[in-house]
Amino acid sequence: MNRLAFHAARLLRDENALQSLSVPQENLLADLENKSVALIGNARSLAQARHGAAIDAADLVIRINRAPLPSADSHGARTDWLALAVRLPGEDRARLNPARILWMSPKRKRLDWRTATSPGFYLHPLKDHRALKDRLAAPPTTGAMMIDLLLRSRLTGLTLYGFDFFASQSLSGRRTAQQVPHDFAAEADWVADLRRSDGRLTLIRGGWA
Repeated sequence: MNRLAFHAARLLRDENALQSLSVPQENLLADLENKSVALIGNARSLAQARHGAAIDAADLVIRINRAPLPSADSHGARTDWLALAVRLPGEDRARLNPARILWMSPKRKRLDWRTATSPGFYLHPLKDHRALKDRLAAPPTTGAMMIDLLLRSRLTGLTLYGFDFFASQSLSGRRTAQQVPHDFAAEADWVADLRRSDGRLTLIRGGWA
């Protein structure tokens, strides 16, 4: 697909054409087999901790959206995969330098050509977004979509850092929980249920699991 065809597919909401740019989901999940994964949220509270070494010790480090990194001590330094639901400024792309980008947002109009043609690009299916939206009775966050996706794989462990369900707001903006379209209480309850049913999932709160 050339750039003109991409813009036409995006304008016309031609999902099949856009999906042709993506690696199949089963291939993405296969890449996670037998790996320990650190998924890094953007909660401000993470900046007060010192989990950087543990984060970088994971087999795969996945960050979300613009992924502010206040310090390597708190956040680590590596970004292997980047899960996006926003346009990524060039300076952030260069700073994070991810090996793979995953477009998680159902808003295809935000997807840019450079991202869609990047190595290993993955486009999250609309049906998966809808299913999780129904489960939570609200639009899911990028972090929730990633948890849902990652736990379908045969990874050995998924550790969440920087997920406090907006108790400390986000490092990437000043909006309050009331100003965003997500239900953080529902997501917290959902993650708690997942932790009880799937021993691979660990939530790090401050200095404790």
